[in-house]
Amino acid sequence: MNKEQQELLDEAYENYEKEIIRQRQIQKEEVDRLRSQGKRLKVALIKLLSKEEFIKNCKTDTEFSKQWGLKIEERDLSLEERMDFINKMSLRSYSGWQNWSVEEMEDRMNNDWNIPTRLITITYNDTKIESYEQH
Repeated sequence: MNKEQQELLDEAYENYEKEIIRQRQIQKEEVDRLRSQGKRLKVALIKLLSKEEFIKNCKTDTEFSKQWGLKIEERDLSLEERMDFINKMSLRSYSGWQNWSVEEMEDRMNNDWNIPTRLITITYNDTKIESYEQH
């Protein structure tokens, strides 16, 4: 994940955290009001997720992701997409590459040329940042 993506995640989590703290305060005030009227209540406060839990939920739970406006998509790049990187980097100038097996080409992409294998897209507040990573 690149620096801009991390900053976007930090901003999203900070806004989430502020909102949950605000909601918990409202919830606590309402409980205190009802208890002052003599009502006995068992209450579970809204849970504040850790940053890691928040990010995981945004990745796996569409409704949660929509609620907080943070969309995180990760996917493996196809061989064709990875070959496009080779073209962009002018690495096809290596003689004889056309005769390499798929395994040999993948080995070169992974070990010699560091061609990315994954695309990570983060969208928050109409800002979309893509990054490529190797795993």
